[in-house]
Amino acid sequence: MPADLKKLNKEQKEAVIHNKGPLLIVAGAGTGKTTVITQRIVNLIEKGLAKPEEILAVTFTEKAASEMEERVDKLLDCGYVDLWISTFHSFCERVLRDNALDIGLPPDFKILDQTSAWLLARQNLDKFELKYYKALGNPTKFIQALIYHFSHCKDQDLRPEDYLEYAEGLKTRDDVGETEEIERIKEVANAYHVYQRILLENSSLDFGDLINYCLKLFKNRPLILKKYREKFKYILVDEFQDTNWSQYELIKILSEPENNLTVCADDDQAIYRWRGASFSNIVQFIKDFPKAKQISLIRNYRSPQNILDLSYKFIKANDPDRLEFVNKINKKLIAEKKEQGIIGHIKTGSLSGEADETIKKILEILKKDKTATYNDFAILIRANDSAIPFVKSLERARLPYQFLASRGLYSKPVILDVLSYFKLLDNYHEGTAVYRILNLDFLKISDEDIAKLTQYSRKKTKSLFEAMEESLLVQGLSAQTQEKIAFILSLVKKHSQMAREKSVSEIFVAFLEDSGYLKSLTNGDEKEKLDLLNQFYKKIKSFEEKTIEPLLKNFIEEINLELESGEEGKLEFDPEQGPDMIKVMTIHGAKGLEFKYVFLANMVDRRFPTIERKDPIELPEKLIKDIKPKGDVHLQEERRICYVAMTRTKKELYFTSSRDYGGQRKKKLSRFMLEMGYKDDNEKMEKNKNKLLEKQEQIEKKETKIGKDYLPKHFSYSQLAAFEKCPLQYKFGFILKIPVRGKAVFSFGKTMHNTLYRFLKDANENSEEKQNNLFNFKTETEKKHGFKYLNDLYEKNWIDEWYETKKQKDDYYKLGKKIIKNFYEEFLKNPPEILKINNELALELPFNLKMGDYTIFGVIDRIDKTSDGVEIIDYKTGQSKDKLDFEKKEQLLIYQIAAEEVLKIDPKKLTYYYLEDEKKTSFLGTKKEIDAQKTKMLEEIEKIKNSRFDPTPGWQCQYCDFKDICDWAQK
Repeated sequence: MPADLKKLNKEQKEAVIHNKGPLLIVAGAGTGKTTVITQRIVNLIEKGLAKPEEILAVTFTEKAASEMEERVDKLLDCGYVDLWISTFHSFCERVLRDNALDIGLPPDFKILDQTSAWLLARQNLDKFELKYYKALGNPTKFIQALIYHFSHCKDQDLRPEDYLEYAEGLKTRDDVGETEEIERIKEVANAYHVYQRILLENSSLDFGDLINYCLKLFKNRPLILKKYREKFKYILVDEFQDTNWSQYELIKILSEPENNLTVCADDDQAIYRWRGASFSNIVQFIKDFPKAKQISLIRNYRSPQNILDLSYKFIKANDPDRLEFVNKINKKLIAEKKEQGIIGHIKTGSLSGEADETIKKILEILKKDKTATYNDFAILIRANDSAIPFVKSLERARLPYQFLASRGLYSKPVILDVLSYFKLLDNYHEGTAVYRILNLDFLKISDEDIAKLTQYSRKKTKSLFEAMEESLLVQGLSAQTQEKIAFILSLVKKHSQMAREKSVSEIFVAFLEDSGYLKSLTNGDEKEKLDLLNQFYKKIKSFEEKTIEPLLKNFIEEINLELESGEEGKLEFDPEQGPDMIKVMTIHGAKGLEFKYVFLANMVDRRFPTIERKDPIELPEKLIKDIKPKGDVHLQEERRICYVAMTRTKKELYFTSSRDYGGQRKKKLSRFMLEMGYKDDNEKMEKNKNKLLEKQEQIEKKETKIGKDYLPKHFSYSQLAAFEKCPLQYKFGFILKIPVRGKAVFSFGKTMHNTLYRFLKDANENSEEKQNNLFNFKTETEKKHGFKYLNDLYEKNWIDEWYETKKQKDDYYKLGKKIIKNFYEEFLKNPPEILKINNELALELPFNLKMGDYTIFGVIDRIDKTSDGVEIIDYKTGQSKDKLDFEKKEQLLIYQIAAEEVLKIDPKKLTYYYLEDEKKTSFLGTKKEIDAQKTKMLEEIEKIKNSRFDPTPGWQCQYCDFKDICDWAQK
């Protein structure tokens, strides 16, 4: 579907068709900025101004990048190699990994989040030489503050050496003793220097390093900068007001000299100052590009005019620091909706009354608006803690809700169950852990029997686990409970043995499957709990990737340290997916979303706006590069946060407040409410006798809609093959994404793929020009195509997971050694010439193939240039096959189609390269086979779209990852 300019308004169209040079799009709330950016990308491609892979689009969250990529994908008629639509951090990581050797970084460097950085700093605390920031009673007290401070330094592209130079310059006279303040600043500057050295010593980068090292790479390696400048003909930045100084510098240097740079921003929605964002970058952009074209999007497609007018009048209190005032442009939004919106204020005497009256209003609206669903309602809060009263009221009213917090994974009940079991394996006498396991719902052990066990343990002064071991001596336990206890003890024995030698992920999957927990969740279609387990599984895998000994005891120790640091576990959620539920979320979490009915809670003094909390360690003002606002920085930020909340609504907006929040003093109305024209009167509040449940019974019961299974946006050969075998297997694997036991063959296959990819990449890249690394330490300069290097790569890439026995692991390891020896001998005899596409080696080459309205994605292992053309190669670690039927050809047939239609190359040969016995089986798809493959793919996708995912049991069940949790599996 090509870009449809007729559906755009005048300003949107002007932004989409802008040709060359810098462009600033000032996009107000609800004005369709995402549509403009995606249509602009498509227009550039359709007009032949750039190929898909020659456009770089960056934004701030993976979700936003994914949504943008999906929209562009739908609009494009043709397939493409790659879309560079990503977050700033993902873009920089990709650049650094591709050019790691040029700057002295290992290509497999680790990326540390704030918690991992805290752990690393804690382990090396003595190296920081802290005095001022070392509390005797709590040596780790200031680590979090220091890590946050270092992050702020990186936001400003402040290097440790610059900080140290500044600190040394504070002492201007030798005969004057250092003041405590100068000593403090020198200590912080030195700690920053030490922190960076520790990161490099541990082959680690934090998120700030990704931006700064990429910027350093571009500034110090002109040839690499030139390569990326030539690669990206156009650059687009979404949510530009959320960029920090370093990010803007990075984009600015990359866009030169053509400066085909489009930035989309709204200074009134800049609400991330606390994480380093500098909305003054918008003003700086105008100074840097005085001839830039400026377009204001002011037609709002979301909210009624009266709500927009109130929001505009309110945000103008941030003048003269707003772009509208500075740049003399019009930002007053004009509603496309003609109906009047409702603006209300719910006032009560107590916090519980505020929550109850809010739910009462929701019930009234549901009765009045028959088209409304629970998803149409959002209760927006300033801080997570404020959600509790509203959550309790929703539970009392028996209304379905989702509390969408960004942290708190470790406190979710399903994760607490897993952690309790892990703690039990680590220490049998962890009483609370044992008690939680006994109470697992699916075990169905009665409260009475659990009470008898606990009583016995107290009476005999034994641990609860010991009481379980002596359960036959406990009087009155039912036979069913005795059976369950024996089952638990057998699990603990089995998994304790595993814990001594197996990885955490293997124990995690074993517990879920062996206990019956996973089966109970899949039978109950508990998608939300399965999603939380998947998130925790990612956490486990992340731990394993960065740890030398990924054993259970080390994992538990890390979790305990994280909890000590204040980490609660990051939560990933998508409020636009999932079941039909009322959303309770922070305003920051609601940014970019819209709801029919919005309730803005706790509009009282000291709750909103909040009290300003200064940074524990502030960056000296002389080192800050941002343009400083004239007004109160904190109050302006709070006002913008409130503005964002108000502009989420499509129909009705309600402010809620109460007088009593539990303190000694009655709360005053928020100053923001006074700015909007509300009065802080002492009128008698309506008394609430909590007739909420009575009211709820009078209202027609709305069924909670079970959210449909959300299908993957793109399809792959693996997906289609899984669905063809069994639709239920597809649902388990690609919709519910149930964690599964790994397999030795997959660990080995990934090891070989990664090894050969890195070897061929390094051997083929031009490494004639010798450069010193950017970190001033020695690096090995060994040839990147010798056998020793290949062997080292194999050792480094070896994945030591999911092997059933030590013998099996040793056998695979020896097989790998044999494979690389044979591969290297063949490499010396016939060194392959890897094809280059868009100046990049065709190794692990991604593609996105358009099939009607759908997209098939995949990754081609390797494409070689041969004497008679081009050969597509796919590695296989299994036994070779001399003859291939249509089913065995399918994967390479898809690659052939992608090569012809996306890469625009005409392969002469398709080859399965069987590494184990050094054989190659080649063919080329005929027109009949290609047409058949296209038809089959479209038919399979249509079946997936309309499927109920019924099982198809048979002989294949014995190979299915889900056979132990599937009721239909043929045993």
